Amino acid sequence: MNEFSKYVGLDVHKATIAVSIADSAGGEPRFYGEITNTPVAIAKLMAQLAKGGAKLSVCYEAGCCGYVIYRQLTKLGHFCQ
Repeated sequence: MNEFSKYVGLDVHKATIAVSIADSAGGEPRFYGEITNTPVAIAKLMAQLAKGGAKLSVCYEAGCCGYVIYRQLTKLGHFCQ
């Protein structure tokens, strides 16, 4: 079983992605904000969230966006479902 520092939820839309985060140490999940749905914005977000060596578990709603985001996140080294 993997040990994660943060759990990241992505609600994917054509132009934007809403981001929520829950810390593995506990506390309430929280809305982090919204980013544009571009590979650059996704990479920047993941780099920010993984600062300090945080290990991320990402879950996203694929919808019509297919596996593009999944492929990008796993290529960046993050667990994604």
